[in-house]
Amino acid sequence: MPAATTVLLFALATFLLTVSPGPGVLYVTARSLAQGRRAGFASMFGIEFGEMLWIAAAATGVAALLAASAAALDALRLGGAAYLIYLGIQRWRQVGHVQAPQPAPLGRMFVQGFVTQLLNPKVAVFFVAFMPQFLNTSHPIAPQVIVLGIVYIAIAIVVDATYVLAAAAVSRRFMRSRVAQVRTGRVAAATYVALGLAAAATGIRKP
Repeated sequence: MPAATTVLLFALATFLLTVSPGPGVLYVTARSLAQGRRAGFASMFGIEFGEMLWIAAAATGVAALLAASAAALDALRLGGAAYLIYLGIQRWRQVGHVQAPQPAPLGRMFVQGFVTQLLNPKVAVFFVAFMPQFLNTSHPIAPQVIVLGIVYIAIAIVVDATYVLAAAAVSRRFMRSRVAQVRTGRVAAATYVALGLAAAATGIRKP
């Protein structure tokens, strides 16, 4: 069981990570703007599920193996970059139609959120390089990871839900016209592509 001070410091680090805009935040925000709260929450739950897999990896030692392999981290980074670019191109093609595109199924948005976070370089670095600094190697690792993982998921849900609700509120007020929907969709598409290119161009530096 981690010490109270460790948990508080980890909670602060988690908050700073999750509140800063990244692929996950931008994905749920874009979905909420385009299709409202239900779409935003479906995307959010997909993202949290991806983070739960990272927590499981940290508890079982898979994260440590990734941290020891520069090639594995590079593959993860490039895979995430390619997926973001793919989502951006797909989104741009959808908003380019004369007719409004059909809303994507909630299940598909969940899966896209899951894959986005599973391949998110920022989350990868957090779990394979930063989280181990909060673990006491003289005690069993898995229970510590589970406790810290619960803290992480709780904070991530609160932060992501706030983004979803804020974006959905903006959508209801300002996104009723087709022109606004197209412009916002293109901004989201360009953001995905820009994030993907940045992830591809910026290597992950191990501590």
